[in-house]
Amino acid sequence: MEHTERVILTNMCMIRDGTKVLVEEKVGKEAGGIIFPGGHVEPGEPIVDSVIREMQEETGLTIERPKLCGIKEWINEDSTRYVVFLFTANRFSGELTSSAEGKVFWMEKEAVLKSNWIWHMDSLMKIMDDNEFTELYLDDTNDWKPVLK
Repeated sequence: MEHTERVILTNMCMIRDGTKVLVEEKVGKEAGGIIFPGGHVEPGEPIVDSVIREMQEETGLTIERPKLCGIKEWINEDSTRYVVFLFTANRFSGELTSSAEGKVFWMEKEAVLKSNWIWHMDSLMKIMDDNEFTELYLDDTNDWKPVLK
């Protein structure tokens, strides 16, 4: 039995500043709402280094000591597993700057789920903010399931 599979590795990070969190309003083909910034892990790149790099590229901020808090994953139609490593960070430096990925701005944490959010932000908040569960998985019935409550 083969124990390898094709995998796409990505990351996402909720950066906190007191009662506010940094969100990104996506542009382009994935436009339509807010989400936390993130991106792809480059071949051979450590996962933590990737989230530090992506936050700097998309927000202008250099985060310190990002904390891995969970994952979101699904299987694409071509059988590739897509994994999003979810992080939080509350230590950062630099000047907030938007990128081609979208406009970044601070939002009161309590207002996030009252806004126009995308990509299962409600479940992501349960992982990244509430620690209610650690994994969000799209099962074979096309339903998102929380794992490890």
